[in-house]
Amino acid sequence: MAFSSSFRRLFAGSNNSLLSSSSSCVRHCSTLTSPKLFVSGLSRLTTNEKLQEAFASFGELVDARVITDRETGRSKGFGFVTYATIEDAEKAKKEMNAKFLDGWVIFVDPAKPREPRRPLQQEPPQSYSGSGFTTNKTIGWCK
Repeated sequence: MAFSSSFRRLFAGSNNSLLSSSSSCVRHCSTLTSPKLFVSGLSRLTTNEKLQEAFASFGELVDARVITDRETGRSKGFGFVTYATIEDAEKAKKEMNAKFLDGWVIFVDPAKPREPRRPLQQEPPQSYSGSGFTTNKTIGWCK
């Protein structure tokens, strides 16, 4: 009981205005530095066209793309939406975050720049003993 009453006092006093002003700044201050948005939580059935339709009403849409697997062609469950201006992207982020699209809850966040890929490491050639056997690091000797 004592804990809950002190907890209530902490949030009910004059500190409440301090908390609400900082949270309103977080809500209304611009956090986007680019007009590109990352959309996660997409259904496997969501296509580029459906993503474009869902985000088109918030401003001039430059690109809407669902990322797919190279081998299967199926959606990986996320995509990117790019607007002409940061203001349009802010509006879309605010309105579409935690909304339903194709029966799934989607989340909209600022897109981060792509990290450079590490170069592929060359595998050393397998040793050959001349007797028809080769060494394999994972299993040992094999034919």
